Amino acid sequence: MGEGSFTKLFQKRSLLRFVQKYQPLGSGEPEEEPREECELKIIEQEKEVAVLPPKDACKCHKEDLARALNVDLQTGLSEFSVLQRRSKHGWNEFSVENTEPIWKKYLDQFKNPLILLLLASALVSVITKEYEDAASITMAVLIVVTVAFIQEYRSEKSLEELNKLVPPECNCLREGKLQHLLARELVPGDIIYLSVGDRVPADLRLIEVTDLLVDESSFTGEAEPCNKTDSVLLEAGDITTLSNVVFMGTLVRYGKGKGVVIGTGENSQFGEVFKMMQAEETPKTPLQKSMDRLGKQLTLFSFGIIGLIMLIGWLQGKRLLSMFTIGVSLAVAAIPEGLPIVVTVTLVLGVLRMAKKKVIVKKLPIVETLGCCNVICSDKTGTLTANEMTATRLVTSDGCQAEVSGVGYNGEGNVYLLPSKEILKEFSNISIGKLVEAGCVVNNAIIRKNCVIGQPTEGALIALAMKMELADIKDIYVRKKEIPFSSEQKWMAVKCTLKNQDQEDIYFMKGAFEEVIQYCSLYNSGGISLALTPQQKALYQQEEKRLGSSGLRVLALASGPELGKLTFLGLVGIIDPPRAGVREAVQVLFESGVSVKMVTGDALETAVAIGQNIGLCNGKLKAMSGEELDQLAEAELSSTVQNVSIFFRTSPKHKLKIIKALQRAGAVVSMTGDGVNDAVALKSADIGIAMGQAGTDVSKEAANMILVDDDFSKVMNAIEEGKGIFYNIKNFVRFQLSTSISALSLITLSTVLNLPNPLNAMQILWINIIMDGPPAQSLGVEPVDRDTIKQPPRCTTDTILSKSLILKIFMSAIIIISGTLFVFWKEIPKGGITPRTTTMTFTCFVFFDLFNALTCRSQTKLIFEIGFFRNRMFLYSVLGSFLGQLAVIYIPPLQKIFQTENLGVLDLLFLTGLASSVFIVSELVKLCEQRCCHPKHTKGCHN
Repeated sequence: MGEGSFTKLFQKRSLLRFVQKYQPLGSGEPEEEPREECELKIIEQEKEVAVLPPKDACKCHKEDLARALNVDLQTGLSEFSVLQRRSKHGWNEFSVENTEPIWKKYLDQFKNPLILLLLASALVSVITKEYEDAASITMAVLIVVTVAFIQEYRSEKSLEELNKLVPPECNCLREGKLQHLLARELVPGDIIYLSVGDRVPADLRLIEVTDLLVDESSFTGEAEPCNKTDSVLLEAGDITTLSNVVFMGTLVRYGKGKGVVIGTGENSQFGEVFKMMQAEETPKTPLQKSMDRLGKQLTLFSFGIIGLIMLIGWLQGKRLLSMFTIGVSLAVAAIPEGLPIVVTVTLVLGVLRMAKKKVIVKKLPIVETLGCCNVICSDKTGTLTANEMTATRLVTSDGCQAEVSGVGYNGEGNVYLLPSKEILKEFSNISIGKLVEAGCVVNNAIIRKNCVIGQPTEGALIALAMKMELADIKDIYVRKKEIPFSSEQKWMAVKCTLKNQDQEDIYFMKGAFEEVIQYCSLYNSGGISLALTPQQKALYQQEEKRLGSSGLRVLALASGPELGKLTFLGLVGIIDPPRAGVREAVQVLFESGVSVKMVTGDALETAVAIGQNIGLCNGKLKAMSGEELDQLAEAELSSTVQNVSIFFRTSPKHKLKIIKALQRAGAVVSMTGDGVNDAVALKSADIGIAMGQAGTDVSKEAANMILVDDDFSKVMNAIEEGKGIFYNIKNFVRFQLSTSISALSLITLSTVLNLPNPLNAMQILWINIIMDGPPAQSLGVEPVDRDTIKQPPRCTTDTILSKSLILKIFMSAIIIISGTLFVFWKEIPKGGITPRTTTMTFTCFVFFDLFNALTCRSQTKLIFEIGFFRNRMFLYSVLGSFLGQLAVIYIPPLQKIFQTENLGVLDLLFLTGLASSVFIVSELVKLCEQRCCHPKHTKGCHN
């Protein structure tokens, strides 16, 4: 029996059971016609069941919800209903469309204009029977293409990784039985049971809750878990306000609940992110654009040479075909086939250097793109901050104030009494000791291996007690009763008694100040309870507002023999603090012309507090909400977002809007984030940067770069590396083009003027090896200059061949040509060319080449400033080339191959002195530029 037949039989039997289940009492066998009608009716009902948008579901009463989803809330769905709904809604997973085959992705690498130009050169080499040239060019192309393909292969896996966030299992009620199912099997209308530690398997409308707290930080950016309820909402705001709905992929932190599935797979809130991500394409990097432009420029240059040679040959009456062959050969020689290899090697080495600094780069050109980055949009929670709630300020009821150092749940740090900065432990200050004790006792959190199990806010109070060496004080009490926290009452209390002592019970309470103070009639003053006056209450309220306005979440604490007669102990200010090193990184980035913008789902007060703390825009903050963003037209948005430093209450759509607006304004945008809500923005940004430890799988796969240890300051190192790589590529291009133009010009001049050729074929080959070999390649690995980070971001419109670089290339080429021709003219006897003539000319050109490479190590700094021995690979390459040249001159077998003869010491000294002129002139030009242009240094391009 086929699979389809088996499924139909199974559906038929399920349907029969379902129909028979509802037969009236006393009836015999069901009649055929009514049964068929009933079957059709049930199938029709099941087909009409649609997913419920969260904003509609949150306003439904339980009965309306059951009716809309056609489900019995006590027994769940039948197997028949599940099959019918699955046929309509599909599995609870994300289906990635068929991607391009690997071979096609590999072939796409050949679309690069420079690669196509090199392949054309190889073809011409085959036609002109230069098979060695053809083989070397083809090999170079294959190496470049393969390395780039391997590095980039994993970068397009973003959509597949979304499946990892769909939890594999869940507890589901079906046909009256609680079953353990795979999450992918869920359909709209299924009843799900949630408990601590569960990942929510689909979008659910809650119908029963018990102290349910859900961590939605990966969606909303809120560090604090959300209190969930099962009551009906009158109005539906954005997703952060839907307190009776939980979303797929979020985490249950505390309590338990029961809910009805209202959305699965692509119809969930997660699915919205999925669809947006599918629609996004990763933009081309500035380096890719620069290389495209360079490829086109070199193509035009090549055709120009061919045209010029053919024109001159035609005017001289030579055969056009022979002149075309010469022109094409020279054009092929002019194309720097080593350039793609140097670019790839330079980028790979940059990636490896970044890996040592715990930064993983997934796409090669992205390293260089960071050098153009002039705006960083950063998520707050988990990126700029540690996503670990920490108590930072204490205010006691008798006016003592203390600040707390240390971040997170490891207990490292101290409590300092202000203003004396005295370190407090245990009850060295009775008022602060009693405040910390209360926070530790009225607490359900546990800290294990530096991680909190329970509410992060309660974890912050336990960590505070650890810093005061009071973490074990909880054990001296026996808890008799707990009044749990609820969003309505906004406080929690426990009733305790001291172990092994017959003392009266004592209550400890924590919660919102305005609620806790209502249960207090006394306040603590140095361990003595005094009557609470209206003036004291007003003073505490003022302190609570002061702490709240600085972005802290404020908890009030009290204790006493009974509710209503509690002693007020004081206030604790808690915040998710900035990560270590973030403030310094933001300052350095600001000084180098990179603007940092905070994009968060959090509230304005908290966002502004963190923004001021890390020094965004030197404290000149301008904030904008997600709602305000929605009201702006596209044109207005592009001009407005550039001046805003904090975006609060934002959704994934808002983040995408911000990035697109900045890109339209001409900015190169980097986005850092760690949550599902950041994934779309990470993919659409020019550079997406995810957090390695706190980041979700989706954010890591959507990003181009991952900070392994979540250290935001590593972005600074990455930008420095990016700028350095571009400069190294420019250095290589300058060296190679000035050398190739010199070699070409010598051959062209001798051809056009009917002079004897100053260099033979083997000598030209040797020069080509130096031009594309170790000395050239070693320019690509020049260590990044320490002052690079201070340079402004480069404009994306800047080409590798800038006007300044072209002038320097021609300056070097003219000096090399002039010097070499001078030696050729000086050494040529009247009788014609001798081995000495070619040896002197050949050695002169090679020495010019080596001195040219030395000055090309930097475009702006003198050799003494960058350090002569800093790039050891370069020194070894130059030394190797020099020794190789001596071998060609002095070893007899090589003399025969290269047609050279021995030179005297004075000859070598003369050639060294003459060749050094290209180095001396270039260094003098740099010195003049430093003196003349230094005052004109600007902040650079901000597009």
